[in-house]
Amino acid sequence: MKATIAVLPGDGIGPEVTAEGVRVLRAVGTKFGHGFELREALIGGCAIDRTGSALPAETSALCRAADAILLGAVGGPKWDDPNAAVRPEQGLFAIRRELGLYANLRPVTTHPKLMAASTLRPEVLAGVDMLVVRELTGGLYFGEKKRTADRASDLCEYTVEEIRRVVRRAAGFARLRRKKLTSVDKANALETSRLWRHTTREIVHKEFPDLTLEHVLVDACAMYLMRKPSSFDVIVTENMFGDILTDEASVLAGSMGLLPSASLGDGKRGLYEPIHGSAPDIAGRGIANPYATILSVAMLLRHSLGLAREAAAVEKAVDAAIARGILPADVAPAGTPSASTVAAGQAVLDAL
Repeated sequence: MKATIAVLPGDGIGPEVTAEGVRVLRAVGTKFGHGFELREALIGGCAIDRTGSALPAETSALCRAADAILLGAVGGPKWDDPNAAVRPEQGLFAIRRELGLYANLRPVTTHPKLMAASTLRPEVLAGVDMLVVRELTGGLYFGEKKRTADRASDLCEYTVEEIRRVVRRAAGFARLRRKKLTSVDKANALETSRLWRHTTREIVHKEFPDLTLEHVLVDACAMYLMRKPSSFDVIVTENMFGDILTDEASVLAGSMGLLPSASLGDGKRGLYEPIHGSAPDIAGRGIANPYATILSVAMLLRHSLGLAREAAAVEKAVDAAIARGILPADVAPAGTPSASTVAAGQAVLDAL
């Protein structure tokens, strides 16, 4: 098949890990006979420096025309002023909004070779295999914001339709897995969460009666993720809760450098990125973990291009590289040599 893929390396370690994702995409194209056209563009801090905008018009146009988007990361100390009129994260928020990418998928699994990288006991980590579906374009991050000298507010707002569409996506994935859906909210305190819970119950009971649905308060969910993470199958939740819980869930895998994500809308086009940030403290040192980006490439192949066999091959290659002990610094056991970004990427290519 032929496909156009927009590549947005971004800031910090973004260009380093994205380069390994691009190498894998090219290898998949060669091995399986696909024609991938990879076109690079600016987003985030580097885009502000070059154009004055976190999402230049050229980048936006490329993303709208592409079949999929691969993103590195945005932000860094250079652009950290919260009072700045233009900030790197605005580019990310804007592209999600423009493309209607309302469902963020974050799979979390554990690898036997990496049990020691987590701070949790191996028996707690056994059998962890979950998918968190985070609503991505509503809630506090996108609500009206006000600030005066002595007061500030952020509006958390959701419509029934915003909740319905993300719950339907999550329930669809649960139907293909172990048929259990956990909806996370704060319905004991927030009206938005009460609407969320009511709407979720209505959708699942009417359209997905084959699923087991449970409602869990966000604070309890945070505790259960650490105490009994294998009890979760698919979790669906609102924007800020999902952001926080998936960062917490990275402890299960051992590092943020291992977790990919996909941001999807109603069509096939999606944006794919590791869940980690730009990690400016290690940028340019060649030690960033590329596995999350490469696994994001696998999600790109599966969800946007419909290439399930190729996606599985990439995932198997990452598993093989980890099993060989090719471990970047964030997951390598203390006192042992760690793999560079390029070496980890090459290990995946060798396995592929």
